[in-house]
Amino acid sequence: MLRRDLPLRRTWIEQPYGEEEITRLEEEVLPAIRKCLARVDELDQRLLAQQELLVLRCELESQRHALA
Repeated sequence: MLRRDLPLRRTWIEQPYGEEEITRLEEEVLPAIRKCLARVDELDQRLLAQQELLVLRCELESQRHALA
């Protein structure tokens, strides 16, 4: 059965988190999310540095051709 154009069920409102779920969230899920976000930031910084280097190389190559 397709549920197009119907709102998603928000079961966490109907069944709020209990103490066990909150503890698991705090001890396991949130640290894993932080670790993942740190890795994404690391990769993003590396890609940005590579892009900046590529732009610099292209600019230098362009200047070299202009002088030739």
